[in-house]
Amino acid sequence: MLTRDEAWQLLCAWTPSERLRIHARAVELVMRDLATGAGESPDLFGLAGLLHDADYEAWPEEHPKRIVAWLRERGEEAIAHAISAHYTRWNVPYDSLMDRALLASDEPTGFIMACALVRPGRTEGLEPRSVKKKLKDKAFAAGVDRHEVAEGLRLLTEVLGGAEEDHLARIIAVLHAHRAELGLLPPA
Repeated sequence: MLTRDEAWQLLCAWTPSERLRIHARAVELVMRDLATGAGESPDLFGLAGLLHDADYEAWPEEHPKRIVAWLRERGEEAIAHAISAHYTRWNVPYDSLMDRALLASDEPTGFIMACALVRPGRTEGLEPRSVKKKLKDKAFAAGVDRHEVAEGLRLLTEVLGGAEEDHLARIIAVLHAHRAELGLLPPA
């Protein structure tokens, strides 16, 4: 199995931007937490989160083909499939919880981080209802695809039950727990 160390080295080699590496780390943390709560492998889910955009910066027009091929060459089919499905318009079927979890964690994690960064307390006191309100503001974090957020949350709640707010609250809690590492501490 691919190790976390090998995955991190590849991410750093292919992704010079600290911002994108922080996003990858945040999605890794969210995926690990989700896997733990669902009785799945946090290591496997975490690797999918960490590597989901590994080829985006170097080869945006080929994303995610490069990372998917790299993973398949190493026999990491489950991770490769989840990454190949993390955008609904690629029309890849969602065969596993990991596939759905990655879709439901990528855009929402980035969006929640954007929400936190415009608040004085960052993640402190951030609530799902505030995130949902910001989602309605198309000018805020305009690069976040609202369709992808909604579809990911829908697909995940179909399998795990609960409400969208539950998953948003989980993401907020994970980001808050790792706020120092993710650059989400309130300004001094």
